[in-house]
Amino acid sequence: MATDTQPPAPPTPPAPPARHGVLSAGRAAIAARHLRTDRWWLQPLLTALGLSAFVVYSTWRAFANAYYYAEPYVSPFYSPCLGSNCVDMPLGARWPLFGEWWGLSPALLVLIFPLGFRLTCYYYRKAYYRGFWASPPACAVAEPHEKYTGETRFPLILQNIHRYFFYFAIPVALILTYDVVLAFRDEQGAWGHMGLGTLVLLVNIALIWAYTASCHSCRHIVGGRLRHFSKHPVRYRMWTWVGKLNSRHMLLAWLSLVSVALADLYVYLVASGAFDDPRFF
Repeated sequence: MATDTQPPAPPTPPAPPARHGVLSAGRAAIAARHLRTDRWWLQPLLTALGLSAFVVYSTWRAFANAYYYAEPYVSPFYSPCLGSNCVDMPLGARWPLFGEWWGLSPALLVLIFPLGFRLTCYYYRKAYYRGFWASPPACAVAEPHEKYTGETRFPLILQNIHRYFFYFAIPVALILTYDVVLAFRDEQGAWGHMGLGTLVLLVNIALIWAYTASCHSCRHIVGGRLRHFSKHPVRYRMWTWVGKLNSRHMLLAWLSLVSVALADLYVYLVASGAFDDPRFF
């Protein structure tokens, strides 16, 4: 007696690979990684080049340990001088709190605070995330990483201490302001001196204060955690001022970065004897 036989079941196809980000399920099935036709890669490239140039220059100057004081000018990279191995600075902020510090450059004791402030800054995070890690490289362009954890794990979770670096940035800016005041004195300590270096340091500290005041943490400290602005008119007025600066935070970040490097370079050139500081009076 013949019996009916069932055909074997077809093999189960393998599961498709997991898709993430813009390629995840529910998104439009577009094969291309992006649909932008402009040169979207230009901005992250320029950002990477600009930040890399500053890193190379500041690293060289930080370890050089020379030509950072040309009376009455002191480089912002070396102020305040916290090591006893500093050059003699009669008109500079010299407080040898750390002794010889193993013979290393005293700039390494100072730069950790403004560097930490900038590295954890909201704009600089965006800049180097896009410029170096392609996370993402540009708007509407998918990042190449399959998994995104944000700033929830080490080491990026350390970005959350930005506010505390802001607190350290304030006294550093005050000391640099003190250096600018001293730049209006001559070698004998008499007031009335003004040279090109005085203007260079003055512009630099003005941009540093503008960048510091435009910080998101500063804006939150001034006007955050208030239920009614009408009950705090002074803080509200300050919050609006900081908000206007905050809208230009990116521009101020770049201008202050360039100005602090140029201020150091100017002091280096004068201290090394490359040229004499032009004096107005």
